[in-house]
Amino acid sequence: MTLPNPPKCEENLAGQISNSAAEIHIENLTKKFGDFVALNNFSISIRKGEFITFLGPSGSGKTTTLMLVAGFIFPTAGDIRIGNESIVPKPANKRNLGIVFQNYSLFPHMTIAENIAFPLKMRKLDANDIKGKVKDALELVHLTEFGNRYPKQLSGGQQQRVALARALVFRPPILLMDEPLGALDKNLREAMQLEIKSIQERLHITTIYVTHDQAEALTMSDRIVVMNHGCVEQIGTPKDLYERSANRFVAGFIGESNFLRGRVTREDTDAYYLASDYGDEFKIPKEKDLVVGSRACIAIRPEKLHFITVKLDFNSGFEESPGEWNSLDGVIKAHIYIGDMDRYEVKIPGDQILSVKYSNRTRTKDADVIFSRNQPVKVGWKWHEARIVD
Repeated sequence: MTLPNPPKCEENLAGQISNSAAEIHIENLTKKFGDFVALNNFSISIRKGEFITFLGPSGSGKTTTLMLVAGFIFPTAGDIRIGNESIVPKPANKRNLGIVFQNYSLFPHMTIAENIAFPLKMRKLDANDIKGKVKDALELVHLTEFGNRYPKQLSGGQQQRVALARALVFRPPILLMDEPLGALDKNLREAMQLEIKSIQERLHITTIYVTHDQAEALTMSDRIVVMNHGCVEQIGTPKDLYERSANRFVAGFIGESNFLRGRVTREDTDAYYLASDYGDEFKIPKEKDLVVGSRACIAIRPEKLHFITVKLDFNSGFEESPGEWNSLDGVIKAHIYIGDMDRYEVKIPGDQILSVKYSNRTRTKDADVIFSRNQPVKVGWKWHEARIVD
């Protein structure tokens, strides 16, 4: 989606919000419901204007954290500060935060303009001031002509933009978004991801976003907090999390990974050597401290795997020597054409299935062959493209 250049009034709103945007510091935050620990000792500092996503499966603690920041529930322990001021003692209506929910929460009996004006009326602003701010907010979300309509007359995507405008119209220092695109279809959801990110960047507003959708988090975030069972597994940029996953949970939850286990048999200056339970030996990066004899697990992304055909000349087919590659034997169990890529399921010793993906835009010559079910193959990967995850 290509968005038009921001109009003058949008620039005014952007400047006003950018000036009010704030840092937020969460320190040792814990929330218990009886004996159940929903959030355990969570800490993070979020920079002014940063887009942070809390990502995790159901029950991971991401929405609980957002509700604690919003003030809808209160912590068992820990602190939340905006700038240098703790907001924990304040009720939700005194925290002055913009909030967007999945279900829009628009008033059906009010027009779009009246919905957006509602938080301003609650703050007892002057009528002329309200009118100008609502106009700016409508232009911000490209709904200038829709002010007199009612929510039921708008599409889901348009209603979500109204909810966003209402959350931003009073110029909050922080914007909270709880799975705001979950009710939209795939194409509209992807378009809205880009639109929300574009608006957030123009306004430079500090944003906390909650989702269980990995692709959504990778698309929109400056940093991602991966959560599981109330604990933080890893915090980092999308690239850090995808390419340098801290553990097996992150490697399996962010995108897709193949996992191979084995025992460390030896080491040299740059690498360890891992013997699988079925006799294969792999060279792996020396990026964590392991000892010879210990067990380890490595992760390999499906797009990093290649089929090595019998006739392949390593020096011409790839730019590296054979020593740069690990390989193992397998059998094709399935081939799935997905439009922009081909996906193969390959059975290897131990009845484990590896996923191999080839982009149709970047085919290498060894991928031009369409392999058939039960065909023996050799699968390989550059040794330094695997990651030790356990």
